Amino acid sequence: MSEKRGKLYIVSTPIGNPDDITIRAMNMIKLSDAVICEEYKEATKLLSHLKLKKELLQFNEHANLEDLLRIIDKLQAGEKLSLISDCGTPLLADPGLEIVRACISNNIDIEVVPGVSSIMTAVVRSGFPANEFVFAGFLGRTDRERELKLKELDKEKRTIILLETPYRLKVFLESASKIMPNRKAYIGMNLTHIYETHHYGTLRELNQKFKTEKIKAEFVVCIEPKVR
Repeated sequence: MSEKRGKLYIVSTPIGNPDDITIRAMNMIKLSDAVICEEYKEATKLLSHLKLKKELLQFNEHANLEDLLRIIDKLQAGEKLSLISDCGTPLLADPGLEIVRACISNNIDIEVVPGVSSIMTAVVRSGFPANEFVFAGFLGRTDRERELKLKELDKEKRTIILLETPYRLKVFLESASKIMPNRKAYIGMNLTHIYETHHYGTLRELNQKFKTEKIKAEFVVCIEPKVR
């Protein structure tokens, strides 16, 4: 009798519109013994939408070695686990990388189930070149860290894609408008929702536009390449 082998599924989930879940993603979650998630609340909402009940294993920025070993033990015992982020494609802006590295080190099977990504959604809507782009992730929390990173990116000759938390949009725009004021940018807010909005202008113009607005939206920023 062959030994039961565990497997990790890296499953992309909707970034806003629940109808963006793929059939394959639903099937992988359905056959999994448990789901690894960032936050119980978001995972419970997704499973409720899919009409599924699964054991949830939380793994986020507060996770420790014990949490990681618990997951690896389950996989080595033959369980199939789905790794999801709060939304979108795992590992792009969450701590799932440690799980993937541990699976590779322990020769545990991994299967990626592609799907929605806010990065790709934004870059194709931005109107900026998508044949070459750089994903710069989240900028630093302090003004100094943020501005040093923006000065590096100011030289970039590819489309730049950034993520930021809603409460830091204003400080980001303030810094960006100082360092690259005349660069054109696009801000996609609440992408895939029925109330998504799209904002274009130079970084100086966008800074002025949002200076007095109260912002609760999730968003992605795309910045045009530097002219060669």
